[in-house]
Parts: sequence; structure tokens; C-alpha cells
Amino acid sequence: MPLLGEIAAVATATMWAGSSLAFARATERLGTLVVNLVRLVLALGMLVPTAFVLRGEPWPSAVDGRAWALLSLSGIVGLFAGDLCLFRAFVLLGPRLAQLVMALAPALTALMGWVFLDESLSGRQVFGIAVTLAGILWAASERTATQPLGSVAPRSSAGWLFALGGALGQAGGLVLSKMGMRTVDPLAATEIRTWAAVVGFIGLVSVRLAWPAVRAAMRDRQGLSATAVGAVFGPYLGVFLSMVAVQHTKAGIAASLMALAPVLVIPLVVWRRRERVGPRGWVGAAVAVCGAAILMA
Repeated sequence: MPLLGEIAAVATATMWAGSSLAFARATERLGTLVVNLVRLVLALGMLVPTAFVLRGEPWPSAVDGRAWALLSLSGIVGLFAGDLCLFRAFVLLGPRLAQLVMALAPALTALMGWVFLDESLSGRQVFGIAVTLAGILWAASERTATQPLGSVAPRSSAGWLFALGGALGQAGGLVLSKMGMRTVDPLAATEIRTWAAVVGFIGLVSVRLAWPAVRAAMRDRQGLSATAVGAVFGPYLGVFLSMVAVQHTKAGIAASLMALAPVLVIPLVVWRRRERVGPRGWVGAAVAVCGAAILMA
């Protein structure tokens, strides 16, 4: 199917835009570490029966050792370390500044794809990525009524490092996924990555002695409901679609289109959270969409 990878990448951004609102609500009630663990466990609870229905077995038994290693490492780098850094950056910098740094992820992915995958980009594709990133940066720099510019400490060096870690984690996770998916279907890749990330978070929860907080979260119906909604659109549908994207198009292009999530979330926050978005946000969104159109032309 023509443009399958690009379409899947835009669909991924749409899923992630929707999940971000649910996870924001869940994190307020349950905390970052608990939400990260629970969302992945819930995703696994959906991935395993889906695999059984579509593949006839709940577990990808035919995957070779090299693919297992690369995809597991991808899950640790992207879904565990990368997301952990990103959620921490949201706390230290706020979502707006963290998203500005995360806009580096497509460029980092393209660079890693060139180094490790021997992927080269045409002039039009480089221009499309540049236009998309410019629009995202312009839109993300919008100052909303509910997120004043001075509401967080913008000079938190730890916050900037965590945000950069999130961007590196996303880029490294995508490139490692593509390296491990040469003979693996996207659903099996999603399962392996998610299992690896779950193991990582179980280890972290154990080290931090946070199991009482996890047990307490099981009694918070509103927090669990929000986490479940986010899990459907994020690590279940969103991560699966991202695997389809990196398998069927170049890693840098997939990452650029998936980075549209902060732009696509604008109408959602206007609708659901009643945030006021000024001209900068809407113009940036339009520019980013134009960049996406160039990449898909």
C-alpha cells in the first residue's frame, strides 16, 4: 500500500495526542511511576489476546535471538528510559518546554538512521522535516492561559537533560526497532518492546519500594479509568502503529510525522480543557501540517 508508513505515522501522532490528555489526568491522581507501569501492563493485557486472535499464539515464538535482543533493547531505551525521562521533564520544565526539546527527536532519528541504517534522505524530505519541525516548535512555544510562561523554572538544568534524554530515547528506540524488525511483524515487535519496558518498570518500582503506591492506585477508579483510556490510544494502538510506520518508511520521516502529536493535541485541549490558543499555536499547526504534506507527497 503506497504511503502506508507515512499514514501509520500520522495515525500514531493522532493516537498519542489523545492519550496525552488521559495520561495527564491519570498522572495527577496516581503519579508518574505508577502510571508508566500500569499503562504498559494494561497494554500487554490487550496485545496478548490480539496476538492470539490474529496469529494463533499469544507470544511471538518464531522470532530469532537477534531480533529479540534488538527489540527488547528498543523497549528499554524508548518505552522505559525515554518515557521515564520525558515524564520527569514534564514535571521539571512543564509540557511546553519539554515538547520544544522533544522536537529534536526526528532530527536525532534521521541522524541515527543515516549512521546505523544507511538511510539517506532526499532534498525534498529534508525540507519537509525542517518545515514540520519549524511548525511544531512555533506551535509548542505558544503561551496558553493554563500554562503561563513563568509557571515552572525554565533554567532547571536537570529538566533540560531529562527532556534531551526523552528525545534520545525516542530516537534510539525507533532506530533499534527498525533494526530488529527486518523479519518481525509490527504486532510481535510491539509485544516484545512492551514486555521489556514492563520488566524495567517492575525493577524500578521494586528498587524505589513503590509497590504500596501501586496497590493504592488499584483503588482509584478515576485514575485507573484515565490510565486505561491512555493505554488503548498510547502503548496499544499508538506503539503498534509506530512499528508499522518505521517498518514501511524511513525512520527520520516516521519520527517527523509522529512528532505532530503536540500540534494535533491543540484542538483537543481547546475542546476538552477549554484552553485558549493564540495565533502562534494555530499558525504553527498549519505550518507543521504543510511539512507533513511535503513528506507524504
